[in-house]
Amino acid sequence: MRTKATPARLAALAVLREVRERRAYAQDLIAKDIDDSSLTPEDRAFATRLVLGVVSSTGTLDEIINRVLDDPRDVSPQVRDALRISAYEVLFLDKRFHAAVDQGVELVKSVAPPAAGLTNYVLRQLVRLRAEFPFADPNKDIEALARLHAFPTWQAALLMNDLGPEAAFEFMRASNEPAPLFVAVNAAKTRDDLVLRTLERIGEQFERVEIDGVEVPGCLRLDDPRTLLVPDVKRLLKQGRILVSDAASQWVAANALPEERPTSFLEVGSGRATKTILIQNGALRRWEAQIEEYVALDNRAFKKKVLEERVECCGIRVSEALVGDVLSADELLPGRSFDAVFLDAPCSGLGTLRRHPEIRWRLKPGAIVDMARQQVAMLRALASHVNPGGTLTYATCTVTRMENDAVAKAFLKTEEGSRFRLAPIAGGSCIATRLSEGSPDAHFAVRFARVDDGGASCP
Repeated sequence: MRTKATPARLAALAVLREVRERRAYAQDLIAKDIDDSSLTPEDRAFATRLVLGVVSSTGTLDEIINRVLDDPRDVSPQVRDALRISAYEVLFLDKRFHAAVDQGVELVKSVAPPAAGLTNYVLRQLVRLRAEFPFADPNKDIEALARLHAFPTWQAALLMNDLGPEAAFEFMRASNEPAPLFVAVNAAKTRDDLVLRTLERIGEQFERVEIDGVEVPGCLRLDDPRTLLVPDVKRLLKQGRILVSDAASQWVAANALPEERPTSFLEVGSGRATKTILIQNGALRRWEAQIEEYVALDNRAFKKKVLEERVECCGIRVSEALVGDVLSADELLPGRSFDAVFLDAPCSGLGTLRRHPEIRWRLKPGAIVDMARQQVAMLRALASHVNPGGTLTYATCTVTRMENDAVAKAFLKTEEGSRFRLAPIAGGSCIATRLSEGSPDAHFAVRFARVDDGGASCP
């Protein structure tokens, strides 16, 4: 059936259906189905906002939709996809309610014409409920607070406990805003001034980035995400001269390096090589040479191929790429130790919700406890592979106390951790970037130094 739904909403609906059916990642589908589509730049931006917003707020949207249904099973998954889009517009975008309702009906007509009448009823009821949303005082009621910011209640309570009320409010509010765009200049392929000259020539707005008053080397913030679609910028990306990476991630990578140049480096959790490239960039910028013995380890075989392709494109040295479980480090790295070890630990990822919105509603409370246990186990497995006098850096992209401070303290209390002490990083006891509107993501990092004789106790 023909529909009057706008192209942006139809594009968003198609992506959301695929996210639901395949449990795919929203950003991957946006890159494939929206960024390279024939939509106008404005429609691409709006479709992207709808996809990320709906995925971020799915649980809350479903709760409100279900309030006005006699039976939640009355709507098919395809109809619910469309309802979520219009519900998001009504509850969180403050769009003109009349337009949101009309477009919601048109969206449903595109997938299930007989459900158009039900859709019209549901959306009009949502408009009525909008005046009462979030149905209690969010300053006094944790469920209302969670609803206001589209968070699961247990996550809102956790954030309040770990961050305190003011920081938790700011974190939840910022998590619903579009993520800023940062790029890193790859010192292995170009110079900062050449990239700046290109951006100035094509009239793109940018600024250098500071964290805690210190400039992040080679990091630029681009004002407009559409800059990545400009031919000259696409060329820089394809040639490996720049790469997209959050500023906090760049800051952690720059500080994964010890004070003195290491002769050997082990990166655990190398993934698609983003931090690999950034860490070797840090070495180039500080010592004018990459680390010769650079070993990358990840537990997913398909990412080894991605890593090898990316480091070749970017001119980055990796002497060995291994696939395996870090908990079996003794078997993977028999008798080997390194001047510096960097563990980019698997974590809840709550500090990256703007970029990975599906985390919010897929994450379960017990997962954080399990991850914290695993993180301590990983540090213990790596401890014997750090040379005396060497460093072990632990990093996450989350804000939970259980995965950050508590893991560091728990490791130091283990037999393996007794050979280490906390060491300064980035001029402080840890890196803990704070999420706020327009800021980089929330990342954490702490550095342990192995005591030279290998036997001293940690404080």
